[in-house]
Amino acid sequence: MKWDSLYKLQKELDDDILMRNSLTREEVFDDKLLALIVEVGELANETRCFKYWSQKGPSEQSVILEEFVDGDSFLLSIGIDYGYNYNGQLRENSESSLTELFHMLYGKINRFKQNPTNMHYQKLMSTYLDVGLKLNFTEDDILHAYLDKNKVNHERQQSGYLVL
Repeated sequence: MKWDSLYKLQKELDDDILMRNSLTREEVFDDKLLALIVEVGELANETRCFKYWSQKGPSEQSVILEEFVDGDSFLLSIGIDYGYNYNGQLRENSESSLTELFHMLYGKINRFKQNPTNMHYQKLMSTYLDVGLKLNFTEDDILHAYLDKNKVNHERQQSGYLVL
């Protein structure tokens, strides 16, 4: 994965958003963590992995992938705030269920909030990518979807729509 280029693109978007809104990274840190939690919930909702009561299947893979890269954008942004870059690779698909992975992910978000070390950031990113692997996304899928979404987010900024 071309992590350095993704961090660079995310930093450009973050800097634009912060400048347009006269904000600092410190002022929006808690908002970013909450946004990440919300995005993870939206991702889980699109997968429907926890909806044991429903026969309806998951959303289309493209919808799930877009939700995945929304969360990825916030994770990259949080890493930038702390000067952390993910240094791992995609691993083998986890033996954990998708629901278990979401529980682990929420735990790691909370651990990072309580103790924002590079080690906790690396584990958080790794678990997030485990979710992507469980959803059968490849590095190319993630990279292309991120690039597409980053372009849309820049366009939204230029037109006055304020969202990551």
